[in-house]
Amino acid sequence: MSKVQGGMKCVKYLLFVFNFILWLCGSFVLAVGLWLRFDPETVQLLAGEEAPETFFMAVYILIGAGGGMTLVGFFGCCGAVKESQCLLASFFACLLVIVGAEVAAGVFGFMSKDKIIEDVQKFYSESISEGSENANQTAIAAIYHTVLNCCGDSVTNPSLCPDEDLKNCLNAITDFFNEKLYIIGYVGIGVAGVMVRVLLTLRHKLHYVTYGNSLYNYLQNITRNLQKTVLQAYS
Repeated sequence: MSKVQGGMKCVKYLLFVFNFILWLCGSFVLAVGLWLRFDPETVQLLAGEEAPETFFMAVYILIGAGGGMTLVGFFGCCGAVKESQCLLASFFACLLVIVGAEVAAGVFGFMSKDKIIEDVQKFYSESISEGSENANQTAIAAIYHTVLNCCGDSVTNPSLCPDEDLKNCLNAITDFFNEKLYIIGYVGIGVAGVMVRVLLTLRHKLHYVTYGNSLYNYLQNITRNLQKTVLQAYS
């Protein structure tokens, strides 16, 4: 005979659905992170030995958070099916860390946006200024010209850019990385917000059908901490 009867069985299914949603969100975050990391255009632009790595720091945080969410969501589903309060309590503790990592990736993407773009622009400018003396730098500049369909920096150089209709590469770099960094920010903070909202709904349901007072109180404390984390990010 099952340990969970009547209303408790309803809570069991709610927990399973929540964990499945978490698993889906984790898979989405992981997919976005891997796409940003292995996007051919981004990889080409940041492939040089001296290329700035700041952009990939935010991407790695996003990948880690997405992978963690996927794993925790899977074990959360197992905990709900097996009716293990120990697994579920561990799950909610891990969830707090993961949501914090997502918020960190989102905030890092927004707060470091200008610095990341400035570093990439500097990297490009150095490649065209040293291009006549260094074949490797010439190749780097050519990659930027091809990928971004641009040429030159703030100073027009007819010998480098005979086509005056091409976009300034500094502006092209700004547009390109702005788009990528906004994706990191919105995905990180947005998914964290969705998780908190779903968790609040789950806590509300548990208020009427208690799945063990200790688990409910634990979930309540975790939810408060998650709310504070996300609200601080938005402020």
